Amino acid sequence: MTDSAVALAPWIAAQRASLLAQRGHAWLLQGPSGLGQYALGMELVRAWLCDAPTAQGACGQCGSCHAIDVRTHADLCVLMPEVHMLALGWPLSEKAQADIDDKKRKPSREIRVEAMRDAVEFSQRTSARGRGKAVLVYPAEQMNHITANALLKTLEEPPGDVRFVLASEAAHQLLPTIRSRCLGHAMVWPSEADMLQWLAAQGVEPAAAAAHLRAAGGRPDDALVLARSGRSPQSWAALPQAIARGDVAALGDWAPAQVIDALQKLCHDLLAASVGAAPRYFASGDLPKPPPLGALTRWSRALAKAARTADHPFNAGLMLEALVAQARNTLHSRH
Repeated sequence: MTDSAVALAPWIAAQRASLLAQRGHAWLLQGPSGLGQYALGMELVRAWLCDAPTAQGACGQCGSCHAIDVRTHADLCVLMPEVHMLALGWPLSEKAQADIDDKKRKPSREIRVEAMRDAVEFSQRTSARGRGKAVLVYPAEQMNHITANALLKTLEEPPGDVRFVLASEAAHQLLPTIRSRCLGHAMVWPSEADMLQWLAAQGVEPAAAAAHLRAAGGRPDDALVLARSGRSPQSWAALPQAIARGDVAALGDWAPAQVIDALQKLCHDLLAASVGAAPRYFASGDLPKPPPLGALTRWSRALAKAARTADHPFNAGLMLEALVAQARNTLHSRH
C-alpha cells in the first residue's frame, strides 16, 4: 500500500501547516503507533521539495510532487527497514535488491548502517532540482547504535541545504544525542468523532469503524488497517471467549506477531478489569472473568518475551498452539 492510497486525515493536515510555519533543519515526530507519523513526515518532505509550495503544503501537481509519487525523486532519501521500503513501494539500493533477489539474505527489519552511510553521502551532494534535499527516517527507533551514530554527525553539522524528519513510534529508544539535535513534535491524538468521520470517508461502515477503533486502542491508522484486513468486528468481539476455550482456529490465519498483539490487548483489558478500570480494546461484556492478578502478570511477561522473537518463529503453527494453550491456562488459573 502506498501513502497516496489513503486520504490525508484532517488532523495530519493541521499539524503539517503548524510545522511548516516553523523553521528548523531536523524534526522528530513522536507518539504511539497509528497516529500518522509516516504520513506527516511525507507531507513535510513533499512541501520542502515542492516547486510551488503553499502554507498548507505541497501543490501535488509539479514535477517534484510527481517524482515523489513515483518514488524517483533525486533529492529525497528515505531510510526505513527494507521490509517497510518494500511494503510502501520505495526502491532499495541495487546491491540490497540483488542480495535479496539472490536469496543471500532476507529484507532487513532494522535500518541498515549501509543505507545510513548512503544517506550521509547523499546529504553532502548538491541538490539536483535546486530546492534542497530531504531525508526521511521511519521508524527512527529501528536504527541500531551504529546506524544512529552514523547519522549523528550529519545532524550536528548538517550540509546547508538538507533537512531531516525522523518519525518514531518509540522515541524513548533513540539516543538522547539524536533527540537533542531535533525539534520535537508530539503527534496529536484526534477526537473520536473526527476519527470516525475520517474512517467513514475511507469507506468503513460506521458500526464497523467504532469497533475497529476500539480494537486498535483508539489509533486511527491502525483501525483502518484492521478494517481493510477483512476481519470482522464480530470475530474480534468473539476472540476472548474463543481463547478461553483454547480455540486455535479463531486465530488460524494470523501471523505470530498479530496473535501476540491480540493476546497482549486481551491481557491488558483483563488486568484493567481486575483492578476496576475500564477495558480499552474489548467491550466489558466480551471478556471472560479475570483470573488472579499474579497469573495475569506472569502471562504479560511471557507475552512480552514472545514478542521479541515473533518475527522469527521456529514453527509458526506450533508457536500458535503454544500461545493459545498458555492463554487458556492463564484464563482458567486459580492462583
